[in-house]
Amino acid sequence: MKIGIAGAGALGCFFGALLQEAGHQVTFLARGNHLDAMKKQGLFVKKEDEVLHIRGTFTENLNDLLESELILFCVKSHDTKEMARELLPLVKKDTLILTLQNGIDNEELLCEVFGSKRILSCATYVQASIEEPGKVCQHGRVKMVIGELDHLTNEACSIIVKTFQQAGINTMHTSNILGKKWNKLLWNVTFNPLSAITTAKVGEILDDKNLRGTAESICKEAIEVASKVGMFLDKDKTFSTIFANAEFARDHQTSMLQDRLKGKSMEVESMCGVIVRKAIELKVEVPTLQTAYSILHFMNEKPQTDRLIRL
Repeated sequence: MKIGIAGAGALGCFFGALLQEAGHQVTFLARGNHLDAMKKQGLFVKKEDEVLHIRGTFTENLNDLLESELILFCVKSHDTKEMARELLPLVKKDTLILTLQNGIDNEELLCEVFGSKRILSCATYVQASIEEPGKVCQHGRVKMVIGELDHLTNEACSIIVKTFQQAGINTMHTSNILGKKWNKLLWNVTFNPLSAITTAKVGEILDDKNLRGTAESICKEAIEVASKVGMFLDKDKTFSTIFANAEFARDHQTSMLQDRLKGKSMEVESMCGVIVRKAIELKVEVPTLQTAYSILHFMNEKPQTDRLIRL
C-alpha cells in the first residue's frame, strides 16, 4: 500500500517506520532540521529491544503524497485546517485519511474538507519523542484503536486495521471511536497542562501531593463535561482508570511539554480549550481547568524563551 505521513513528527515517524518495515511504500512529509537529518542519514527509530533504520522517501513537497492510498494525518491540531485544504486538490478521490491527532474536534474539520466517507479516526496510546533530528525514541506499550465516522467506510476501516496488525502493531477496531477519543482526551487534559506548566513528567505529578491534587480536580471537572456532552461513562471508574494507566507512563514527557521545551506552539485549544468551551456552553463549572487553560494560553501567545532573553 502507498502510505503518506502528513506531519512526520515522533508519532508519524514511528508508525511510518513500522509500516515500511512491513513492506509498504511510505512517504514522510516533514520539515526543518528533522527533515534534513532524515534525508542525509535516514530515519532511526529506537524501540525497547531494537533500532530500526529506515531509508525512505523524506520530503517537504505535498505533491509527493499524490499517489497515496492512505494518509496518516499527524499534524498538530492547530494546523489541521491548513494542511487539509492544501491536500484536498492533490490526493486521489478515493484516498483514505486516518487522523492520529489529539483532541476531539479534528474529525469535524476533516469531514468538512474531505467528506465523512473518507475519514477514519484513531486513538493512539504510544510514548514517542524525537531525541534529536532524524532519531525517534519509543518506549512502553503501544496500542491503536481505529474507527470509522461513516458506516459506509466500515469495510475500508477493517482493511486498515489489518494493515496495522500485520505490521506488528497492537490495533483494534471500535464502532465508537469518538467515545475512545474522549477517553484519551480525559487522560491528556489531566496530565498535559500541568506537565507543560511545571515541566514535570507524569510520575512527578503523581508523586507530588499538590500537583496530584490539582490533576485530580482537572480530571473530575473534565469527566463531568464529558458526561454532560453525552458520553456514557462510569465517572468513578473512568477517574480510577486514568490514574491507574498513568502509572505505566511515569517517565513520560507529555506532548505539550515536549512542544514547550522545543519552543513550539502547544496544543492548548485541542486539549484544554475545547473542554472549557463545552463547559461554558453546558454551564458546567471547571475552575481548575479554566485556570490551567488561561496560563497555557498566555504561554502560547508569549513564548517564555523570548521573555527570558529580554530579561
